[in-house]
Amino acid sequence: MIEEVGPGVTSVAPGDRVIFGFIPACGRCPSCSTGHQNLCDLGMYMGAGMQVSDHTARHHLGGQDLNLMCMLGTFAERTVTNEANCIKIGDDIPLDVACLLGCGVGTGWGAAVNTGEVAAGDTVVVVGVGGIGINAVQGAALAGAERILAIDPVGFKRQKALEFGATHTAADWDSGFDLLQELTRGRLANVVINTKGVGEGADIAAALRLAGKRGKVVVTNLHKATEATVAMSALDLVLMEKQVRGSLFGSSNPRADIPRMLDLYRNGKLKLDELATHRYKLEELNQGYDDMRAGRSLRGVITF
Repeated sequence: MIEEVGPGVTSVAPGDRVIFGFIPACGRCPSCSTGHQNLCDLGMYMGAGMQVSDHTARHHLGGQDLNLMCMLGTFAERTVTNEANCIKIGDDIPLDVACLLGCGVGTGWGAAVNTGEVAAGDTVVVVGVGGIGINAVQGAALAGAERILAIDPVGFKRQKALEFGATHTAADWDSGFDLLQELTRGRLANVVINTKGVGEGADIAAALRLAGKRGKVVVTNLHKATEATVAMSALDLVLMEKQVRGSLFGSSNPRADIPRMLDLYRNGKLKLDELATHRYKLEELNQGYDDMRAGRSLRGVITF
């Protein structure tokens, strides 16, 4: 809920209910103006954690400036942010549900629908069923995929994937490949979406192995910044016309896509209530991280 606005703010007002998009969207830069709000030029300042308006801090501790994760600082009851991060929502959506759309839902759903361009009848593989992958699963299902194979070593997550639209599951790359060959009579996948926690260079070759002719590999999970080498067969790219595509925030336009996903939720077509497997008080934050690392949750929500 917006409490106060500063001079020059025009898109939100006190009393507005908003959620934060983790990437700001100015609406005016070349990326925004051509329908790529996820690549807004303001995103270059995310790592600095200061205000995009003047690159100074609004949060302090003992006289020391604080840098905020994605310029938001959401582990707090109140924060100060730029209107470029604020997306207005209706009065009918609970905030502890709507908040899920600020990152994980749009990133996973968009990786399937926008970047992967999943079409009716497609075969889709989602590698890693966490807070992003589970939404890639339901995005692929909503787009009309005929087969959705979810690969994850954690049994709890494989079961959840089936509840969110997956038709088959596997515990690892190799068993997933064998199952995929059987299901498609060797044609393999139209779209493979990498959504595991932290990617490794070898994952690209493993994903390309699962992709069939003209298959798309969508890389939406982060890799280490120091990683400079990935494994793949360039000949395979040429002879089979396979593609590797990067996906940031699901290649989405949050000001258009988030309201659209809220409509899908209202109509019972997008699962949001079921995503929040745990809710925590702020002082239980470390337990939330432990549950995430142990594979006991899809998404955790902090309530104040």
